[in-house]
Amino acid sequence: MPSTYTTNGGIELPANGEQSATWGNTVNDNMNIIDRLTNGVGSIALSGTTHTLITTDGTPSDGHYSVLALGGSPSGTNTITVSPNDGQHLYIVKNASGQIVTFTQGSGANVSVANNTSKIIYADGAGSGAAIVDITANLDLGAIILNGAAITSSAAEINKLDGMTSSKAELNILTGVTSSAAEINKLDNMTSSKAELNILTGVTATPANVNTLALGGTANGTAVASKAVVLDAAKDYTGVRNLTIVGELDAATGDFSGNVDVGGAFSLSGTAISSTAAEINFVAGVTSAIQSQLNALTAATAAAVPAGAVNSFAMNSAPTGWLNCDGATISRSTYSVLFAAIGTTYGAGDGTSTFLVPDLRGEFLRGWDNGRGVDASRAFGSAQGDAIRNITGTLTASKPPAASGAFTVVGGQGGGSDGGQNTASLYTFNAANVVPTAAENRPRNMALLYCIKT
Repeated sequence: MPSTYTTNGGIELPANGEQSATWGNTVNDNMNIIDRLTNGVGSIALSGTTHTLITTDGTPSDGHYSVLALGGSPSGTNTITVSPNDGQHLYIVKNASGQIVTFTQGSGANVSVANNTSKIIYADGAGSGAAIVDITANLDLGAIILNGAAITSSAAEINKLDGMTSSKAELNILTGVTSSAAEINKLDNMTSSKAELNILTGVTATPANVNTLALGGTANGTAVASKAVVLDAAKDYTGVRNLTIVGELDAATGDFSGNVDVGGAFSLSGTAISSTAAEINFVAGVTSAIQSQLNALTAATAAAVPAGAVNSFAMNSAPTGWLNCDGATISRSTYSVLFAAIGTTYGAGDGTSTFLVPDLRGEFLRGWDNGRGVDASRAFGSAQGDAIRNITGTLTASKPPAASGAFTVVGGQGGGSDGGQNTASLYTFNAANVVPTAAENRPRNMALLYCIKT
């Protein structure tokens, strides 16, 4: 019958009658394994980011050591897998590898040991779901003695040191201090620097004198001539007289009565106030929400003259918020509100990012017919050339000559024997003889600048 092995330590158990003449080797190996399990310190050099801690049946191996001294030069956080996963082991770990080391055995919990720290852990050997447990995570050490002196502070009191950066020399300043814990606790939340606290060096005031300024003292509330400052239970100062502040006054809230004379720059919420007293006084007595009213006025003004409105101006350049009606190509994104109003009615530009404003230079504007029938078949925004109603008439070369419409016979040329009736042989028509004429039809007018609201 072959040998068997213990589950956790891998100690060989020879069968009855086995290993005749060789049992001594088996005993020696088992003794070495037991030695490692009880007192063995194994130095393990780590490298890379993984390492397998193996316990080999019947043969002394690294997994048998009770103390693991980790060293080497791992390239990062190193994961040590305890194998096999059904073996239970207790390890004291001292990590000096220069990296965090994480122990794992199965899919259960892992334990990480930081560099230059030690922990006591055990592997529960639960197979594929095996876990590593940190015994030192919640140790109850009972009484603690440091350098022969028992620590009597409670955990809550010791926790007050969390985050403390004071040096030994700074803490030694407390040597010989006779203040009670309650008195020292007055320093809770104090933010004064060492230099500021050192100002108290040599102060001879009695506690009663200092208590006059006690913060939140219910006995405060009476101001006398020599002590004008009063601080009530809510920690509010009252009765400050002739206060001179050198430097910057920075306060979240402040309530001043009487006259406040600011000699230097005055800022509100970090913004310097440059207005004069006279300018600020314009709002004296105003009870309305000024900003809300200004916002409403701005909105009403914008609504009164919407984008796309055309107006004429008696100056030769467009005012702010307007563009010349000169047929220019402009950006659809820069003038998105105007583009939403008129679109590509007056030109699509490049078809994607630009469009055109109407070109009203030298033009008279006419109301869109929009179905009335006076100027039928006109598209909105379309241009129209100049025209006049047709002027017609007839001339008849007869005796006597006859005329109709725009023509009139006013006399004849030559003579004849027709009893005084002449035959007209020359007719002329010139409107300039009776009205002003030009190369176009126009009424009296004045040239102004047409602009479109953006």
